[in-house]
Amino acid sequence: MAAPSSNTCGVMERSIRERVPPLLTDLYQFTMAYAYWRTGRHQEPAVFELFFRDNPFGGGFSLFAGLHDCLLFLRSFRFIDEDVEFLRSVLPPATDPAFFQFLRGLDCSGVTLRSVPEGTVVFARVPLMEVAGPLAVVQLLETSLLCLVNYASLVCSNAARFRLAAGPKRKLLEMGLRRAQGPDGGLTASRYTHIGGFDLTSNVQAGFLFGVPVAGTMAHSYVTSFTSLEEVWPQTLVAVSGDPDPVDIVSLTKGWLRRVCELLGSEPGKIHEGELAAFLSYAIAYPQNFLPVIDSYSVGCSGLLNFCAVALALCELDYRPVGVRLDSGDLCRQSVEVRRVFRLCSEHFSVSAFDSLIIVGTNNITEQSMAELNKKENEIDVVGVGTHLVTCTQQPSLGCVYKLVEVRGRPRMKISEDPEKSTVPGRKAVYRLVDAEGHPFLDLVCLAVESPPEAGVSVSCYPLTCDNSCVSVIPAQVTCLRQDMFTKGQVAHPLCSAAETRAKVQSSLQTLHPRHKKLQEPDCYTVALSEKLHNLVTEIRKESSNNSNFLLAN
Repeated sequence: MAAPSSNTCGVMERSIRERVPPLLTDLYQFTMAYAYWRTGRHQEPAVFELFFRDNPFGGGFSLFAGLHDCLLFLRSFRFIDEDVEFLRSVLPPATDPAFFQFLRGLDCSGVTLRSVPEGTVVFARVPLMEVAGPLAVVQLLETSLLCLVNYASLVCSNAARFRLAAGPKRKLLEMGLRRAQGPDGGLTASRYTHIGGFDLTSNVQAGFLFGVPVAGTMAHSYVTSFTSLEEVWPQTLVAVSGDPDPVDIVSLTKGWLRRVCELLGSEPGKIHEGELAAFLSYAIAYPQNFLPVIDSYSVGCSGLLNFCAVALALCELDYRPVGVRLDSGDLCRQSVEVRRVFRLCSEHFSVSAFDSLIIVGTNNITEQSMAELNKKENEIDVVGVGTHLVTCTQQPSLGCVYKLVEVRGRPRMKISEDPEKSTVPGRKAVYRLVDAEGHPFLDLVCLAVESPPEAGVSVSCYPLTCDNSCVSVIPAQVTCLRQDMFTKGQVAHPLCSAAETRAKVQSSLQTLHPRHKKLQEPDCYTVALSEKLHNLVTEIRKESSNNSNFLLAN
């Protein structure tokens, strides 16, 4: 799939500006920015980092997503008059009027963003994004950046897990828009589930904005809206080739229905006429895209028979029906029976098109039920997933945080009574160490001023899961994870399309060792600090303790 056109990119940027204006943030960002400005600290160089503390869904990895939207947000970040006037109304009356003039001139021309590339497999505690620039500005960016990364990464990771559960061959359809957390949640889900491994979406707007392939035919309401064959209009269809005169497809289908019932030993009296009428009406409208839902009444006694009759009539007119959708009951058992009937029709009536009919399964699919499909006999080609995909029912939030690590070139550290909430100080570089088989086995977090680790050379480091225990490792390969993505108000690399990022996801997942991408009880991936960074953490903790003792003594 080609990258988005310049017109499409413009549409996406306008969409980001409309969805994520600079006021889409927490009020305390403005109160802090004012306090920085009031004390003359607003221009001090500062560095923040974005990371999450635990891998989602009890898994061994996550996928980093949302960078594309973050870059567009930074590029368009500025306050308009209406924004500033509203802030006048909500900030305390004592706020200096000159502060609002300061806000009116703000943009991200002084901001630098270094980040892991979008679509990369990432792990808890690894700094994914570094945002550097004037203190007041980079403080104001916090909430918006977290909003753009948190859900995108979570739903992308959820999609990747569904893809792993489904296996590489079965196609996956995202159909969660109606169950999503509002229009923006639905649109974000459609983009990032595609990036995470889904093939198709039902969301037309996602197809327009992001180039995600769209799919969909009919719902139960269409089927149940018909009651008799008299409602089918028109009742004719022109064959693809041959006689240009329209064919009475209703009569043709009735003849095929009798033959199908005879072949299968079925009772015609149990067939629902309204369902047959709905199938015929849809087939006349879309003879090349005939894929009805066949469980509105009874799959075995009505839906499957009606489908076969209409599909055989279409085949006689040289059209190729697509397949069926199952939306209730035991999908595995039903799919096996449906495929058996398709094969019987193909052999008995010599209609080869029935060999390529697809079966779509949709019925409140979860990750667990997806995994179970691979353990049971079934003939499902495409699985549609909605609620449990886009709402991430196993875990509603990734929990990314945005923490200050440096001001005026000096490291800053949050020291918490909860060790999990303590931060790692200083500006950093992040390296991925790879073993001889090409699998990453350790992410090393270093101070930015340190020399990078080298392939084939022993590295001493301190895993975050171990208390002050030093280990030595020898990488076969070393990759620098973070890149300059935004500098001097401009995006530093061409923006990738959803399809290009999707390919990166699959490539990144393929390198991951199977023990780290198991859906249940995966092995813990190692994230470690370099010796110098570990020593800095120890030193700052000691200084903090000494300062506390000094204050208590005085």
